[in-house]
Amino acid sequence: MTCACASNGSTAISARVTIDSHQHFWRYSAGEYPWMTEPLAALRRDYLPADLAPERARTSVDASIAVQARQSLEESRWLLGLAENDPSIAGVVGWVDLQDERVAGQLAPLAAQRKFVGVRHVVQDEPEDNFMLRPAFLRGIGRLREFGLTYDLLTFPRQLRAAIAVVRRFPEQPFVLDHLGKPFIKRGELSPWREEFRELARSPNVMCKLSGMVTEADWRAWKPEDFRPYLDEAWSAFGEDRLMFGSDWPVCTLAGNYAQGHALVADFLTQFAEPARAKVMGANASRFYGLK
Repeated sequence: MTCACASNGSTAISARVTIDSHQHFWRYSAGEYPWMTEPLAALRRDYLPADLAPERARTSVDASIAVQARQSLEESRWLLGLAENDPSIAGVVGWVDLQDERVAGQLAPLAAQRKFVGVRHVVQDEPEDNFMLRPAFLRGIGRLREFGLTYDLLTFPRQLRAAIAVVRRFPEQPFVLDHLGKPFIKRGELSPWREEFRELARSPNVMCKLSGMVTEADWRAWKPEDFRPYLDEAWSAFGEDRLMFGSDWPVCTLAGNYAQGHALVADFLTQFAEPARAKVMGANASRFYGLK
């Protein structure tokens, strides 16, 4: 099965570089981050590159992909500003209004900046399970490839069926599933997530991030073995060429620290040969996002 990859023609960075494919930055204000409800109150402060740097250093992570955390063009531009001043930020996955008929006008100036590598919409917060199948949203997804941009799928399990339809509609568009599609790890349930997850993986233009797992588990009582069934499923469905490590920092700090999230993936990978480990810990993200 061929591997999904970006189509912007960039030369990939070294396969030996370790890349965190999924983390966030923000300057907190209540009005701009309403999703930080009371259970997430610990996130209500600034998280900036200087805060991430010691976490990366402790785990020997060389670079990261900064992913949008609010639905705003202003944030996309702000993240790009951070990235241009910090070589450890290898790329930015930002937000544009994909339902706007003039979305190309939003995409063009962002895509012209070398570190803008993809787009994400917080689909998990949309009340309609089939939100992604709206004609206007599909029209927007259809514009990404001409700008050489990827798309991050952020869904709950109930929205995976719509995601399957979207990735099949655009077989040349590179997609990546964030956080394994958020399975019910806390409840120890595999079905019906497993069946939809496997079906999504049958589309070769889709990759998957091994990220965001600890916040889907019991925040106070999770054990490393809780994640093994889900990691096994991910390996079986996507394999070494279509998986990538991601921390989901600082959201992950609700349930653990950066090093713990890193160890969950790194320890799982010890059963495989070094070339496979190198792919998941950096090379796949480099290829998918077309990093320089």
